[in-house]
Amino acid sequence: MTTTAELLKGAAELFPDEVVTQAHVRHLDLPQDAGRFALITLDNGLDHTKPTTFGPASLANLNAAIDQVEKEAADGAITGVGITGKPFIFAVGADLKGVELLKRHEDALAIGKGGHDVFKRLSTLAVPTFAYYNGAAMGGGVEVGLHCSYRTVSAALPAFSLPEVFLGLVPGWGGCTLLPNLIGADRAVSVIIENSLNQNKQLKGQQVYELGIADAIFEGADFLEQSLIWTASVLRGELEIVRPEIDRGDAWHEAVVRGRAIADGKVHGAAPAAYRALEIIDAARNGDLARGYEAEEKALADLIMGSELRSGIYAFNLVQKRAKRPAGAPDKSLARPVSKVGVVGAGLMASQLALLFARRLEVPVVLTDIDQERVDKGVGYVHGEIDKLLLKGRINQDKANRLKAAVTGSLDKAAAFGDADFVIEAVFEEMGVKQQVFAEVEAVVPEHAILATNTSSLSVSEMAAKLKHPERVVGFHFFNPVAILPLLEIVRGEKTDDASLATAFGVAKKLKKTAVLVKDAPAFVVNRILTRFMGEIQNVIDEGTPVDVAERAVEPLGLPMSPLVLLELVGPAIGLHVSETLHGAFPNRFTVSENLKRVVEAGKRGFYVYDSGKPELDPEVAALLQQGDTVLTEEQVRARVLDAVAQEIGLMLDEGVVAEAQDIDLCLITGAGWPFHLGGLTPYLDREGVSERVTGKRFLAPGVASVPA
Repeated sequence: MTTTAELLKGAAELFPDEVVTQAHVRHLDLPQDAGRFALITLDNGLDHTKPTTFGPASLANLNAAIDQVEKEAADGAITGVGITGKPFIFAVGADLKGVELLKRHEDALAIGKGGHDVFKRLSTLAVPTFAYYNGAAMGGGVEVGLHCSYRTVSAALPAFSLPEVFLGLVPGWGGCTLLPNLIGADRAVSVIIENSLNQNKQLKGQQVYELGIADAIFEGADFLEQSLIWTASVLRGELEIVRPEIDRGDAWHEAVVRGRAIADGKVHGAAPAAYRALEIIDAARNGDLARGYEAEEKALADLIMGSELRSGIYAFNLVQKRAKRPAGAPDKSLARPVSKVGVVGAGLMASQLALLFARRLEVPVVLTDIDQERVDKGVGYVHGEIDKLLLKGRINQDKANRLKAAVTGSLDKAAAFGDADFVIEAVFEEMGVKQQVFAEVEAVVPEHAILATNTSSLSVSEMAAKLKHPERVVGFHFFNPVAILPLLEIVRGEKTDDASLATAFGVAKKLKKTAVLVKDAPAFVVNRILTRFMGEIQNVIDEGTPVDVAERAVEPLGLPMSPLVLLELVGPAIGLHVSETLHGAFPNRFTVSENLKRVVEAGKRGFYVYDSGKPELDPEVAALLQQGDTVLTEEQVRARVLDAVAQEIGLMLDEGVVAEAQDIDLCLITGAGWPFHLGGLTPYLDREGVSERVTGKRFLAPGVASVPA
């Protein structure tokens, strides 16, 4: 029979580049004469910017540390064992770099078994075990603590989660089995399914304690010291930890039903991880841990060898790595400092931008508009949002006062922008208006000032064409809502110089946005793909397919919302305008829907009414629709839509709109909320064979967002 050590040694050979975590054992005398105590500290030897992970060699080190303390416990040399992490980090789970290298199901099974074999030893020692969650804990980091007898958490802990379902896995080292048996199925479903599918929502220390995951909470400053005093009280029998009884009846069943409803609402059955996790939670009701661990290992291996996880890891790497090193960005040393920002316009978008610039850059921001009423309204909006941040405790009174003082308004562009380093326009989406605004701004700003446009579809080069200094004009396209969506498409015009571009990227970084360099092509990236996608949905409706059939057709993609709900969010008038812009540029591929025109002309804000709480086709909109008699099935609609977007992506890559397919996916994930489990869009098109059918080749090389051959 293969030992745990042999299993991990074999797995380690598959991961030659693992950043290895050490498990240091030190001994100390507990207060109150509670005896000699062994404390294991997980540490990869790097600072907190390189969090501690568990690969095979790391698990082997923890296994060896447990060998040592197991013997000491059996010999009566220690009264307890604790486990904690390096400063600011407890541990953040499995080393995903190694997971993506796996090619065989049996190797994937070994990962699940190896983690279980090591972690569950903590629950079988001859003495009580304690986990001290001193810092960020995710995935396997959370799970190693669940195997201990007791847990404490730092009030300063910023991030605690089981993010596996978000990536396309299940918590497979005890999470799906132990957590519901500790805190109940309903709370476990919230942590494992709901938070994970809600963009990997993190828990803070106080929430971890309130959920019952931790038995005690202490301040961050002296967290370990207080945890050890508490440990001494537990070991001396002075403190008894009483946990609430778990309801294993209807409440457990209802929790699993709720979890399925959440999964259906988020992924529509298109991704298996959430459903596999729920099966294990459901089966964990009887408390049979061995059976639960076996189910976790099987699910983990199946999912590691599946496309969802590979796409999830690909998406994770895009957001965590590629986003930090934008392809094609100029040398950052060319960037100029920005100490004052001007915003042309004071409408909702302009006001959101002003708030973001003030908060992130902490520099004066001045809004201008055509009359005092508009200016006052814009500044008032920003000040109101600052008050909301203060009420929520996100900022203190001093910060609120400084932010309010920083955001002002003026009707005089010369006075407002005479010393500005960066001026962004957010006015009506019409070329003549934009050109006039830039001509007025250029006349009053310093020579070094950047002129940025928040246009969603118009040509940046054309906007700059009549200026004396077109080289300082750059596209700076945000996505709505500005505070939430991370993407910023930075557009290089024909004359834009490197210094202006570098400054734009420098500002984007300070704004904490994911910046992607985009060529000056109609509608850039996200709006071009979404307009082609939506346009094909609109086409099939116009030709005669019922609205509900067209909407359901793309449900297997697991998108955050249906196409017509998205259109409602964007606004039918804006959707129509972008489709007209793209029809002008590419009349053979982009259509302008007469039905959409009628909806806009009728002043409708969307296709649906929500009287019953669910979206239902507005009877007034239904009366406006003029349809043909070609009715397609859901499969036919889906094929048409996917073929259309595959063709468009192929053309965009041929045109050099972005550097690589990876940038298309990064844009869709961060600018349109495209699901992680798809890896954006190109891995899905590759996987479904659409890329090769339409373009004759894959968008990504085999092994990128897929299992290596």
